[in-house]
Amino acid sequence: MIARQLDKSDIERLIDKTAGKMKRLEIQIEEDTPASIISMDTWDWSQGVGLFSLYKYYLESGDQNVLDAIIDWFDRRLQEGLPPKNVNTMCPLLTLSYICELKTANQAQYLSVCKEWAAYAVEGLLRTPENGITHVAIDHDNSGELWADTLYMTVLFIARMGVLQGRDDYVQESIHQILVHLKYLTDKETGLFYHGWTFQERHHFAGALWGRGNAWYLAGMVDYFEIVKLPLGVEMFLISSLERQVQKLVALQAKSGMWHTLLDDPTSYEETSATAGFAYGILKAVRKGYLSEEYADVGIRAMHAVIGRIDADGAVQGVSYGTRMGRTLGFYKQIPQCPMPYGQSMTLLMLVESLHLFR
Repeated sequence: MIARQLDKSDIERLIDKTAGKMKRLEIQIEEDTPASIISMDTWDWSQGVGLFSLYKYYLESGDQNVLDAIIDWFDRRLQEGLPPKNVNTMCPLLTLSYICELKTANQAQYLSVCKEWAAYAVEGLLRTPENGITHVAIDHDNSGELWADTLYMTVLFIARMGVLQGRDDYVQESIHQILVHLKYLTDKETGLFYHGWTFQERHHFAGALWGRGNAWYLAGMVDYFEIVKLPLGVEMFLISSLERQVQKLVALQAKSGMWHTLLDDPTSYEETSATAGFAYGILKAVRKGYLSEEYADVGIRAMHAVIGRIDADGAVQGVSYGTRMGRTLGFYKQIPQCPMPYGQSMTLLMLVESLHLFR
């Protein structure tokens, strides 16, 4: 399918446009956060997701300009001073943990910051019953709450620092967090994941099978398998969980190739960042052998749908703004849409992964 419609040079041009636009996104809506999650000039989860895709792009391309831009971003943020530690502000550290291994002027400082924040993630973040990481954000401690977002924003970083520092306790902590989140967030009927769980009220809030939350899991898990060497039984369990999720995603994919922001509600809008995350996760899972080849066409259809939402300037359209925990399903349908760093990022990850289709 892809060979008949796009060639490698087309994908490379889209990568350059998407990555370039990420660095200069305009704030098009009134934000409701203490610091912007649209501008790349602040330190938060949205920017962290963007940085990780840029780093993956650098690994694929070897483009020194991309790496220099990432390093410059960290140097400027460190000079400004870092924000308070919470689940979301941990996200940029995943990329920094890889930059730590490169010979740079500030390598020692990078490693020191990563070690300090990783120790806080493991020892300092608030916990729920069963020792899950509470999804503490900058404006609310969300006491007793597990969110799907936490796995991507913090747990990947904990795992990565376990490997970097030779700390098996950190690796085991990452495994525990994934398992406890799956225990409470998995919808047993579909294999999809709820946005959140509250131990205090004992429910899944609105019961939302939220698209991007599911994409955080799928896109994060295919990278998690590369970060750590898991015990075979755990790896088998997580791969089976991933496959069951994808089986249901296949059934819910719209004719357009997209997925809806509420996966099981076709009256909710089709959402691009989730679709890009699913395309990336599915294509990479097939390439790595976690899923069979039969799923490749699903990922390719999704990829073409996302490409159709990249405008002439490289902005990825149809991306929902940052989404807090919803108490009603209607809440998710009303989230505004605009280009966001994580929309650019998930699309960039998808495009970089798609280069393997030409090899």
